[in-house]
Amino acid sequence: MATALSRFDRPQHLTEPACKVALVGFGTVGSSVARLLQTRRDECRLQLTHICNRHIARKKVDWLRPRVAWMEDIQQVLASDADVVVELMGGLDPAHHLVRRALQSGKSVVTANKQLMAHFGSELLQLAQDRGQYLGFGACVAGGVPVLSALHDGLAGDRLVQIRGILNGTCNYILSRIEQAGTSFAEALAEAQAAGFAEADPTDDIDGLDAGAKLAILARVGLRVEVSLQQIACRSIREITHVDFEYARELGCTIRQVSTAQSRGGKVYLAVEPSLVPLGSPLAKVSGSENLVMSTGEFGGETTFGGRGAGGDPTAVAVVSDLLQVAHYRAIGASHSHRLPTVTAEVTADSEAPQSLRFVVRDRPGIIAALAGVFSQHHINLDAVLQRPGYPKSALPFVITLEPCASARLHAALAEIGGFDFLVEAPLRMPIMK
Repeated sequence: MATALSRFDRPQHLTEPACKVALVGFGTVGSSVARLLQTRRDECRLQLTHICNRHIARKKVDWLRPRVAWMEDIQQVLASDADVVVELMGGLDPAHHLVRRALQSGKSVVTANKQLMAHFGSELLQLAQDRGQYLGFGACVAGGVPVLSALHDGLAGDRLVQIRGILNGTCNYILSRIEQAGTSFAEALAEAQAAGFAEADPTDDIDGLDAGAKLAILARVGLRVEVSLQQIACRSIREITHVDFEYARELGCTIRQVSTAQSRGGKVYLAVEPSLVPLGSPLAKVSGSENLVMSTGEFGGETTFGGRGAGGDPTAVAVVSDLLQVAHYRAIGASHSHRLPTVTAEVTADSEAPQSLRFVVRDRPGIIAALAGVFSQHHINLDAVLQRPGYPKSALPFVITLEPCASARLHAALAEIGGFDFLVEAPLRMPIMK
């Protein structure tokens, strides 16, 4: 005989009121979030009630149940009875205005907007804290890989000293194609665009600005230090060719766009740059559009997080995970957001590391001696010279590796070397990771 459940026996999602969700932005990620919420509507206390997007007549779908209110005006979202706003528009304006107003009006916010959190993260976290609301941004870095929550909660007992990773799938796809197929940078970029891994304007990706925004967020959450994007040294992968991978292999390495945040001696070093990565490193094994983040703690050592870093479904998983956190904290009558930065440190782009320099020259006697003379004047020691056969004397590529040296000294030496008339193109500099 069936018996009625008491209120103590009922599943929590049946006893607590639903958390009403408003989506702002119904593109690739927004539609994936909606589908995931639709699929899991009987498992959790999340109810999609509002969708806001431009030109909604072209966006409306009939597979959402129960009925959803569609709108084009953000003000309607702010005036609605939604408990949490999911910002998926991207960009800084009007996203910044929307998130501020939503928090001020007593709504929690979940965002996948890395530029917004990189520029205004501390301000918005402070506002969420002041208003007793939840601000979730787990989807801003590495898509469906839960690296931000792991750094904030899972590794809270450690003191992190370094975060290093591959944060941009577009760059990783391009570099993988140059390495594996021997294609040019332009050909690899065109392939990435055709496959949907690169935007029509890929500047932010290939010049390191996208990864720089993610690194700023990682530094804030993991190292607890406030940084601006302008403080992060970002270098492009545009000049990477297949010959660079050939020389990298001779050194037991491959090439990846590596983002590094390192705390040492009261300073924080931040950079996004193409780097030589030892073949045994987890970073070397990341291929295609995957992301990987490695954190190093003073007590716990190294922890690695990896997986699909882009695409609608992985990002939607991170968004819905944040929404479930919102519902949880609402159910227990509490608010929760990431801690605000507390570490005061000088931000620097100057580091000391071994370096690989690829030169392309019009060959003639005395070139190595001339270069060695400049490096000697700047107190930089040469480690090795590598020259592969089979290249024309009119554009001969070779590599010089240097012992660890300060970035400032190396920049000064390269500025002097730039005046030599035997150079066909500017030298390509890449740090060699240990």
